[in-house]
Amino acid sequence: MSTVTLTYREAVRAGLRHALATDDRAFIMGEDVGGYGGAFAVSLGLLEEFGPERIRNTPLSESGFVGAGIGAALAGMRPIVEVMTVNFSMLALDQVVNNAATLRYMSGGQMSVPLVVRMATGGGRQLAAQHAHSLEGWYAHVPGIKSLSPATVEDARGMVLAALEDPDPVFIFEHATLYPLEAELDEEPSAVDIAHAIVRRQGSDVTLVTYGGSLGKCLDAAGELAADGIDAEVIDLRTLRPLDLDTILTSLAKTHRIVIVDEGWKTGGLAGEISAQVMERGFDLLDWPVQRVCSAEVPIPYAKHLEDAALPSAEAVVAVVKEMVI
Repeated sequence: MSTVTLTYREAVRAGLRHALATDDRAFIMGEDVGGYGGAFAVSLGLLEEFGPERIRNTPLSESGFVGAGIGAALAGMRPIVEVMTVNFSMLALDQVVNNAATLRYMSGGQMSVPLVVRMATGGGRQLAAQHAHSLEGWYAHVPGIKSLSPATVEDARGMVLAALEDPDPVFIFEHATLYPLEAELDEEPSAVDIAHAIVRRQGSDVTLVTYGGSLGKCLDAAGELAADGIDAEVIDLRTLRPLDLDTILTSLAKTHRIVIVDEGWKTGGLAGEISAQVMERGFDLLDWPVQRVCSAEVPIPYAKHLEDAALPSAEAVVAVVKEMVI
């Protein structure tokens, strides 16, 4: 099979294009997704290719257009809704938590909401607190929706297609620093496995569990640790809900030490949930208490040196691991 080199941004676009071309029910809606191409240029060119009926600009009202997407999904369409950033998605939480996530259960299975919602997340771009938080863990708290976080170019494309095959709401959180990332993929798009985490690097001394924009930092940390004779295994969660704890425990059975790296805040966060589940099901596997590397407990700063200090880093991961292993 022939291959093609794509950026993360282009990979998402390729997934969207494939969905639109193969399913007449699919359409995209969101702020400036048409001629402007979306806030991060993901949908650039799709308006010219598929027309305004399939690529629909919306008013600046997240609650309104997410709600319209839910209604379209209930009516048998396959809407793909783009929310500019995860911070702005808070304006649609009522629609998400009280409608999209509940309707299958409350209708006794009579209603289905095959909705896909994409949004950018994460810091590292000097956009300050209202545009730079990692709130995907909030969505992972809600039963009734799937929460995905593609960390690679392949997953960026394939998760769109996998999400569209799901009969229930799927939320995709794309870390905005990853959009320029490049990789070589098979030319023909295909769905990826969104049911399981994946081991991105094999190791025997410590398990690093992460997702999204922190994967590269963990792989960098693993490289630095290897130079000091410490063999780190790196797990990419891929899906935050439902959480694949079995893959984590299988790794922990080898390494007996675990560090969870999450760009969300530590207090009440996803890293704490993973830590609790590890303690509940894998306590006897641990030779050291579960460790977490998370963002500082502050709104993400604008100044670069402060933002860098607030976010998880490879150096912070290395320091924590060395305390556990050496």
